[in-house]
Amino acid sequence: MRKRLTPEERRDRRRRAVQRSKFALPSIVTMISVLCGFSSVVMSLNAAGDNPQGYFLWAAVLLVLAGVFDGLDGRIARATNTATEFGVQLDSLADALSFGMAPAILAYRYGFFQLGMLDHQLRAVGWAASFFFIACGALRLARFNVQVGTVDSRFFVGMPIPAGAACVASVILAWPAPLNSTVAAYVFAAGLFAVSLLMVSTIRFPNFKKRSHHPHATMWITVGFAFLLSLLIIFRQQFFLGFFAIYILMALGLNLAWKLGWRGVPPPQKTILPAEPELEDTAH
Repeated sequence: MRKRLTPEERRDRRRRAVQRSKFALPSIVTMISVLCGFSSVVMSLNAAGDNPQGYFLWAAVLLVLAGVFDGLDGRIARATNTATEFGVQLDSLADALSFGMAPAILAYRYGFFQLGMLDHQLRAVGWAASFFFIACGALRLARFNVQVGTVDSRFFVGMPIPAGAACVASVILAWPAPLNSTVAAYVFAAGLFAVSLLMVSTIRFPNFKKRSHHPHATMWITVGFAFLLSLLIIFRQQFFLGFFAIYILMALGLNLAWKLGWRGVPPPQKTILPAEPELEDTAH
């Protein structure tokens, strides 16, 4: 016969169960991001029927949702103080699927598969561009993992892989119909190569997740968020293409300004002493 628990013992058991569930919550959110990435792959593969435009649109939307959940898992870990090394490794593996494999398959099906039936050279170029995207994304993740705590956390070294995937998704959100021009397909392949190189470059990209200590930072962040939300309502699917184009141009302009001696925004420190890794910061 089971021992009857006292009210204090029951409260203690519930408290331990809640504590254990708190540690599982960030990982659950990470797995939802994986689900979105996997579903994007399924939508890309299903885009062989009578309505490829609808499937491609859903595949791109699911990539955006994967990015949203990828950002939430770190915030939840920080809010609940449940960041773990396991969570960091799981997040990195999840990113390889959701922001490496999924956008590469989407890009190949969208830009090269159909046209490649008539132009075998284009199919080979598309295959190479899609693989190059995955390879650079994997290298980007590996480099991020070994550099945590040793580089200036205000900036990413190279474009984060979720932003790289979002660049692919933004093109398809703006023009969901599969490409029907060889010229457009080659331009799309060139864009894939360019985004891939940005991910493995040493160009510094701003890390907007880091909080500013400026006294008016919260107000300006709120104003900026409201402004971006307004633009999303106005431009809808075209918003993402413009947003990430501006993000890339801003990063390139900032790095060029540093080269020319501008110090309005302090450049990243070249050497940071190794510190305890920030387990909760999982934007790669």
